[in-house]
Amino acid sequence: VQLVESGGGLVQPGGSLRLSCAASGFTFGSYGMSWVRQAPGKGLEWVSNISYNGKITSYGESVKGRFTASRDNAKNTLYLQMNSLKSEDTAVYYCVKGYYSGTYTPGSQGTQVTVSS
Repeated sequence: VQLVESGGGLVQPGGSLRLSCAASGFTFGSYGMSWVRQAPGKGLEWVSNISYNGKITSYGESVKGRFTASRDNAKNTLYLQMNSLKSEDTAVYYCVKGYYSGTYTPGSQGTQVTVSS
């Protein structure tokens, strides 16, 4: 299993970013997926789930209405569109194979999102 996140960067408050997660080593289209994040000095926080076919999504309260998860199973890629970014969204973002269950050890470097003026 390999998950490679990209698309992070420095953005001003109110701005937008789209994260990508390229998946390989498993049948991507058969699995629900999750996004989680880790802010400096804090534990992992669940951000979003998306079903195997992309038809069902769910979001943490802190990002609901601002973030949108999607996927392209033909490209084995997961996305996270982030709008109206806030400073508290600053974190390293990771994609997770399957639905986040509360414990996860990232096997990738994630992608850093920094929201600052």
